[in-house]
Amino acid sequence: MSTWPLRAAMVPISRRVRAYFAPYDRENDVPAVFDPAENAGFVLDAPPAPWIDLGWIENFRRTSGTPTEAMVTGARGATTAQFRGAIEARVDCDFREWDKLQMALAGGSEHMNVLATVGNTAARASGGTPLGAVAVLPESTDGEIVVGVGAVDAFAVGDLVAVDVDFGQQAGYVGSGIAAAYVMDPRDVGHDPNYVRRVTFNVGRVAAKTATSLLLAQALPGGCPANGAGIQKVVAFLDREGGTYFQDWSALFIAEEEGGGRVCFYYPRLSPTAGKNGVGEREGASDIAKPLAALALHASFLALPSRDE
Repeated sequence: MSTWPLRAAMVPISRRVRAYFAPYDRENDVPAVFDPAENAGFVLDAPPAPWIDLGWIENFRRTSGTPTEAMVTGARGATTAQFRGAIEARVDCDFREWDKLQMALAGGSEHMNVLATVGNTAARASGGTPLGAVAVLPESTDGEIVVGVGAVDAFAVGDLVAVDVDFGQQAGYVGSGIAAAYVMDPRDVGHDPNYVRRVTFNVGRVAAKTATSLLLAQALPGGCPANGAGIQKVVAFLDREGGTYFQDWSALFIAEEEGGGRVCFYYPRLSPTAGKNGVGEREGASDIAKPLAALALHASFLALPSRDE
C-alpha cells in the first residue's frame, strides 16, 4: 500500500481550458468521435482530425439539470428507490478569441458571411450584390485554393475568403462539409446563387500567394472544396437574433495539465441555446486597465443525447 498522502496523478492541477469543436454529421446523425485510448495525450496545438482548435476559454462550467425523484412506500414513507426525470445537461463558456466559428457558436443560429460587393450597389443590411465568384480549380486542397493565372490577382494576402458551391435552388441543409443553414424554400433566400457562400463555414484567411493559387493560414474547416466550388472575398460577419436554424456540433474541452493528469470533457452533440432560465448573455467584458477591456463571446450549449456504438 502506498504511504504517500496524495497521489500526484489523482490531483489534476490546471490553470486554463481549451475548446475544440468538430462538425456533427446531421445527414447521417453521426457525431465526431474522440477516442481517449488513442488521442487523450495529443499536442494541444495540433488536435487530431476533425477537431478544430477554438483557443483558450474562460468561465467554463458544466451543469446537470436532471432531477432525481424518490419512490416512497410503506406506512412511514420510506424511500425505497430512486429514478431520474427528464435528462438535461448544459455547458457554458466564454471564448476569448473571435473568429467565424466562435461567433457562430455564441450567436447560435445561422451565421452570415458578408461578401465584398461591387461599387454603387443598393445598401442592404446583410450586404449588397457581391463581386462574382472566382472558379476554384480541381487541383485545390483544403489549404491551397487554385484559381489560375490572373484570377489570383483578385485577392490579397490577409483577405478572408469563403469557398463553397453555388446555391442549386434546393431545399435542405447547405454548406460543404459542415451544415451551415437549412433552406425550407429557395424563395426564402431570394434564389441567391451566392447564398451557400454567404453562410458556409469554409472560410479561411489568405496567408500567401503563388502565381496561380492562394495559400491559407489554416485548412478549411469543411475540408477540400467540392467540385464546382467558387471563392469570394469576405469583409465581415453577422448573425440575427431569433433565427430558426439550430446548429449541432461535437465538442471537446481540455483542462491543460500543470500537474497530475489531463482532464478531457467530450460531448458527442452540443447545440447552442439560451442561457439558464432562458436568459442569454452574448458578450462580456474583461477589464485590462480601465477604460480598456477585452470583449469575450459568451456561449451556452445544451447537450443532446447520443448513442455509443
